[in-house]
Amino acid sequence: MELGPEWTALGPWGLFLACFLAATVLPFSSEAVLAAMAIGPWSGALLWWVATAGNWLGGMSTYGLGRLGDPRAVTRWLRVDQRRAEAWHRRIRHWGPWAALACWVPVIGDPIALALGLGRARFWPTALLMLLGKAARYAVILALMR
Repeated sequence: MELGPEWTALGPWGLFLACFLAATVLPFSSEAVLAAMAIGPWSGALLWWVATAGNWLGGMSTYGLGRLGDPRAVTRWLRVDQRRAEAWHRRIRHWGPWAALACWVPVIGDPIALALGLGRARFWPTALLMLLGKAARYAVILALMR
């Protein structure tokens, strides 16, 4: 999905919304909005805080949805074969909340957040590590833009 100037016209709220939605199962990236806003009148610190907060809260909502779900029912609904589901479960048990550091990675980050919830990874370590990973991502993006 291409994100146009209407997102930047919303200012920091548009960035927050774009970053939140990008951390869910919706297929688009928040980097385009952040890049467009980085050349605007907003400070880098504000953009970093807003992007990080939005993306983190979106990721935690995906984690929360996983936490509410029944792992077997979700596996059937997503049509994931049992071997693949068991492999994900082993990874989550092995890495635990540390896997949340990778929730920023495009394509696989959202399934990791969902799997962390389904695997009942501890909330606070997951939340903190996901926040650190997403904050580092946006810091690097903004540093590359300047």
